[in-house]
Amino acid sequence: MKIYRSLEEFKPLDNAIVTIGTFDGVHIGHQKILKQLIACAKDCNGESVLLTFFPHPRLIINPDDESLRLINDIEEKTHQLALSGLDHLIITPFTRDFSNQNPEEYIRNVLVNNLGTKVIIIGYDHHFGKDRKGSIKDLKQMGPIFDFQVEEIPKQDIEHIAVSSTRIREALIKGDIDTANKSLGYPFELTGTVEKGDQIGREIGFPTANLHVHEGHKLIPAYGIYAVEVEIYPAVPHIKAGTYLDPKPETVAYGQCYIGTRPTVDGMHRKIEVNLLDFEGDLYDRTLRIKFLKFIRHDERFETLEELQAQIIRDEQDIRAYLKK
Repeated sequence: MKIYRSLEEFKPLDNAIVTIGTFDGVHIGHQKILKQLIACAKDCNGESVLLTFFPHPRLIINPDDESLRLINDIEEKTHQLALSGLDHLIITPFTRDFSNQNPEEYIRNVLVNNLGTKVIIIGYDHHFGKDRKGSIKDLKQMGPIFDFQVEEIPKQDIEHIAVSSTRIREALIKGDIDTANKSLGYPFELTGTVEKGDQIGREIGFPTANLHVHEGHKLIPAYGIYAVEVEIYPAVPHIKAGTYLDPKPETVAYGQCYIGTRPTVDGMHRKIEVNLLDFEGDLYDRTLRIKFLKFIRHDERFETLEELQAQIIRDEQDIRAYLKK
């Protein structure tokens, strides 16, 4: 898959088969559209193109809206899209100027001049341009003029996608990892950098890596303990323009991830901590991609550190038993 960090980096194709959207989560509903896109490109002897946006359009249109929570950060989304077999991914900055194009300008400038669109596969309720006045009706009217075809994704599929995204977010907020992962088609992920903590875990015999998540709008699952698979990288795998080569982890380990305020210790600030099983090594400044496999228990307060230590031992036993299944 080739990746571009703006529309300007992309050279229009002779036969671009295009879809557009945020694709947050790249869940099983999105994967169905991607399969349709890739199959159409193959049948038409064309190339598949996904145009997406960063930052998320809601952050530009409604900058005071703090409610946005993303299932994927941009690196995680790119990784999942690469697995789909997509030919071209364009991650273009979403700006006020971009959003202020009228529908005809948008179609001419973006779809035709920038992309070289011959087929656009898009949802029945897709809107674009200034005040979101552009619709699939405009695309169908302009298609013959600009020589492209429109394939409409039916209402039931779009509604399924919306329901799936909502269901995934609701499940994660409750700690229902099983439901979230089933709808995603892969384990939910958190990606971040290990930073220095206060060493309390080490004091009680369970050294932890403290994770700093870079994407401020990333959805964080419910407080509690989780069984996780952890990919360890030397540095943050920032996405660059060019052919996308999925970075390979230096090591893969398993362990328990804690999300919470540590009520037994201080109860002040949310922490994301990972204790790896059967692992030795320095993780400071490393990038971790944490894959959530199973919810173990909710966060709770213990009267003493000894009681907390005993519970962590039980958690580890439960996680080891789960991993052996």
